[in-house]
Amino acid sequence: MSFRLKIWQIERTCVFELSWGQGQQLTAKLPYLPTLTTLYQNWQQAYLNFYQSAVRARVGKSGTLPKPEIDWRAKLVQAEAKLLAEFHLWLSQAELLEMRREIARAAQDTDRAVVDVFLTCDSVELERLPWEVWEPGTEFAAKKTIRIARTPARIRADRQQRQRQGKMRVLAILGDDTGLNFQADQAAVKSLAHLAEIHFVGWQQGEGTTDLKETIRQTIAAEPGWDILFFAGHSNEAALTGGELAIAPNQSIFLSEIAPQLVLAKERGLQLAIFNSCRGLSLAQTLVDLGLSQVAVMREPIHNLVAQEFLVRFVQSLSEFKDGHEALLDACKYLKLEKNLTYPSAYLIPSLFRHPDSAPFQLKPFGWQEQLKQWLPTKQEAIALLVLMALSLFPALQQWLLEQRVMVQAMYRQTTGQMGKPTVPPLLLVQIDDRSLQKARIANPRPMRRDYLAKLVNQLSALDARVVGIDFWLDRPHAEDVQLQQALVSAIQQQNTWFVFVVQESSKGEWLMVTPDVAKPTWSLQGNGWVPFWYLQPLPWLDSTPLPFSYWLATAYRLQNEPLPANASLPLPSPNLPASQELGTQIKTIADRITPANHKPLLHSSMQLQPITAFSYLLHQHWFKPLIDFSIPPDQVYDPIPAWQLLEQPEMALKSRQLSSLRSRLVMIAAGGYDEAGVAADGEDNFPVPAAITYWRNQPTPTNDSRIFSGGEAHAYMTHHYLTHRFVIPIPDLWLVLIVIPVSKGLSLLLSQSSKRRWLILSGIAPLGFGLISLQVYITAGVLIPWLLPSITIWTYTVLTLQQRNHA
Repeated sequence: MSFRLKIWQIERTCVFELSWGQGQQLTAKLPYLPTLTTLYQNWQQAYLNFYQSAVRARVGKSGTLPKPEIDWRAKLVQAEAKLLAEFHLWLSQAELLEMRREIARAAQDTDRAVVDVFLTCDSVELERLPWEVWEPGTEFAAKKTIRIARTPARIRADRQQRQRQGKMRVLAILGDDTGLNFQADQAAVKSLAHLAEIHFVGWQQGEGTTDLKETIRQTIAAEPGWDILFFAGHSNEAALTGGELAIAPNQSIFLSEIAPQLVLAKERGLQLAIFNSCRGLSLAQTLVDLGLSQVAVMREPIHNLVAQEFLVRFVQSLSEFKDGHEALLDACKYLKLEKNLTYPSAYLIPSLFRHPDSAPFQLKPFGWQEQLKQWLPTKQEAIALLVLMALSLFPALQQWLLEQRVMVQAMYRQTTGQMGKPTVPPLLLVQIDDRSLQKARIANPRPMRRDYLAKLVNQLSALDARVVGIDFWLDRPHAEDVQLQQALVSAIQQQNTWFVFVVQESSKGEWLMVTPDVAKPTWSLQGNGWVPFWYLQPLPWLDSTPLPFSYWLATAYRLQNEPLPANASLPLPSPNLPASQELGTQIKTIADRITPANHKPLLHSSMQLQPITAFSYLLHQHWFKPLIDFSIPPDQVYDPIPAWQLLEQPEMALKSRQLSSLRSRLVMIAAGGYDEAGVAADGEDNFPVPAAITYWRNQPTPTNDSRIFSGGEAHAYMTHHYLTHRFVIPIPDLWLVLIVIPVSKGLSLLLSQSSKRRWLILSGIAPLGFGLISLQVYITAGVLIPWLLPSITIWTYTVLTLQQRNHA
């Protein structure tokens, strides 16, 4: 909370105007007491006579206080008491009561311990008065600190400047030291070396002064800029030139001569100027008028020893990370309470001028520990991050986000023309649909009739199909098992056909294999028919767990159509009715011996269950588990054909596909979406249509507009991925949110420390660019990089930072 108090003197009347908040304002008129001017002049005379030597205004030679015949100390103490008594009496008049109460009310309402009042006086007569000792409203708000900061009547430049990064920098200009001693000043400034870089410039004994002005000008404007500008030496007021600084014996520089360099320094980060020299009113007014945030000056001539005592205490408070205003008040309080007997009235001399839109300057801690603190989340950021991390672990939300993302990938793939070359997929999906059941007069397809499956197998054998998968559970004995077994045996005898069946795990954890009355594991493959939702089923670690049905289909197809090189010296497994060893075991035996040098590996590390994925199961997550890539259109994955057409119109089916036989095709017999499909009564083999598949089915002239997605279609996609080694690995949302947090925090720090909009624009558009890159990485590298939650993380930090800046 802050107030602006403007005081105009019109003849013998002072007009007080107090403004605050959103246009609130109070005005009062108070007769000026002529005795104030007289009392001030008496005090000033006593002050100058007491401190007549070693002041920082080029008078005297000695560095110690004189012992005059007249007791000027007693006169000074008496003059100070009279001046302050009359000053406080004047300001306690009833005309200002409402203003004092308003300031006190605001002090009580705010949660801050300090209320700032920015004071502007329009006459030199008023400016000379010790306004810093007035605490308006403290009689009503005793626990609050109400402090006065001076503001010039004229401020033309804005306060826009960039915040410097890294360790703070201090430029100390040591001026003419005639009659003075700067050793204490230098020691005080150097005490900040652990917090700031210190650079001294100025005249040295025995050096010429020809280039000194230019050196000072260039140093002030030098990159990378300064945070604090300090001057020690003689100075004086100069109305037309902004103030005079003595930089060497018989040589001065005026503020107007270095104004362009000071403006540059302000734009590069200069925030606080300290003039530990005499008569600095015009210096402060000029610098704030140029846009500088804060300037500490001495309004009257200041004795060398007093200046040193003040600076030591001021710098000590700064090093304790108190703001510049509080540091000045601490130094004045020290002079009043600890040094008033030695240096009477010295505490009345320092003043702080501030730009009304500035925040008090404060040194920043430096070092890796302090830097680390900046990167720690605020309370609001921590709450937002906990919510985002919780969302990134919520399974239902994760599933929904993955579905939507894969759908967006399908749109991106089609929009960018990355559909791949139009080819006939190797997998022929024979679907037993409702029409097939009607034509076969099958009233109850649970379980599927073995004789109907036998007819399909015989027809496929007649069409020379060499790899056939049957996506129906055949673990229970049935009266028609013999017919199906005869069809299977006949196909193996005639074409050496590979057959792959699905098996399931019981509620007791036992694997229900295909009944021996249908097929034996010595001449068939039996794989896990579980369909993850919607992840690729990885290869298990344990030998006791059957490998996925889709993996065995892909492997059988590869062994049938991709023979091993002649120099591989490995036996080629194939279905063999008299065999004694299980066919799956034979394949596993040679799979470990096949290397990329002689054949594409049958077992790849990306196909297997990863330890991190197994661990994530404990958290109900699927970290790095490959996805079923529905962004690939179905017509590139499988070629559907209804079972009735295969039986009734085989020649037409081959002709439409420009085939003479099915020798080069991989065939899967599966349920085609009838209501009773699956094991459970609710139809376990019928799934909701994935969002990406819905997108493909909504294209012009779709080949399938069904409202369900069958398990056979899911197995077709998984088989496609095992054949093509298409394994899309999703990066966990939680992981990427954790990675994005330091990036977001870095952007928020830049945004909070810079007045430019480029970091705000970057925070807005960076997630969009990142999203486009992640879409392409998905297609090119097979890695799904989450976008939504990481982007929300960046935007959350940005919004919270903007709120903090607006609040500040």
